[in-house]
Amino acid sequence: MRYMMKWLGMMVCVLSMSVSSAYAQTGDAPEEVVKSAIDGIISVLKAREDTSKVSAADRAAIRAKVDGRFDYREMARRSVGKLWKKQSEEKQRAFTDVFRDLLEYTYSNRLATYRNQVVEYDAAEFKKKKARVKSRVVDGSKITPVAYRLHQTEHGWMVYDIKIEGVSLIGTFRKDFKSTLRQKGFDVLLDALKKKVEKMKQKVEG
Repeated sequence: MRYMMKWLGMMVCVLSMSVSSAYAQTGDAPEEVVKSAIDGIISVLKAREDTSKVSAADRAAIRAKVDGRFDYREMARRSVGKLWKKQSEEKQRAFTDVFRDLLEYTYSNRLATYRNQVVEYDAAEFKKKKARVKSRVVDGSKITPVAYRLHQTEHGWMVYDIKIEGVSLIGTFRKDFKSTLRQKGFDVLLDALKKKVEKMKQKVEG
């Protein structure tokens, strides 16, 4: 999983990732969905008493701030590909949960390095029931382009993919998962991700 973790490390350092549940606020425009999520993360990071880390309380506050903006089930489905439909609803839920946890524990360590980077947003571009919101993370003289892909759901607009400098989150996961899925199957991948998350949790929480 070295490709996935390398990519995630870059992604969280520019504050483009967050956590969420499966619900969104109906009526929010795509750019507001994205802006609310990222601004929510930043507000929690700025309010920390100990800026050297992201505590369990900070992670809970981040979840509350950005709840419902990212469609983790859709992200998980796209990362797995055709094998997703062959899994039971129970296994799909389990994979979605561990997928979300993997992202949460990955970014929680790295967000501690936040030092007032600025995020700028463009208006959404629409194509049928999908939208794209381009943004830029400004860190001094360095500017990193980040694009969010959203789709319209019964709960409102939700993010299902993120591209940093043209590199797709879902495409990276799909590439990283492909070998294990092909050679060992869905259950082995799910178990491997669970073990990885547990190790990350122990490292973060002690």
